[in-house]
Amino acid sequence: MIRSKLRTLLLGGGSAAVMLATALAPATASASPAAESPAAAAAGFWSCTVPPGYTFTSTQNTLNCGDSGFRTYYFVQPPADNLWACTVSDGFTYSSTQNTLDCSTGGGFRTKYLLRTPKTGLWACTVPSGFTYTGTQSTLDCSTSGGFRTKYLLRAF
Repeated sequence: MIRSKLRTLLLGGGSAAVMLATALAPATASASPAAESPAAAAAGFWSCTVPPGYTFTSTQNTLNCGDSGFRTYYFVQPPADNLWACTVSDGFTYSSTQNTLDCSTGGGFRTKYLLRTPKTGLWACTVPSGFTYTGTQSTLDCSTSGGFRTKYLLRAF
């Protein structure tokens, strides 16, 4: 228990230092987040807004997007299968989550989703339109707030 609390405090302190350093460093359009894959990073760009049809995979504070003060700068890209993204786009489901600072727009941890193209035989955290499910399992893979959630074995109908 003490080890767990100590680990949480150390992670929180380190995360706060990273966020402060990010906030103080000027943002540039050529900056890129740790890429999920070289092809995914090539398709993305930094933007002051998230355009329709795009998702974002990382954020940072910048002075580039407003008249005064820091604003959120989004690394946006088209949604794709096996992309870790901060939002779940239309036509996709997700099969795993992680708690991260990558998606933060106001400080603190947020959920990041492993996007998946729905198909028969996929274990997914949601049941998208046009699908049913033939099995379930209780897992931490789909957790957005801690605790077990249901994962579904998809089948198209």
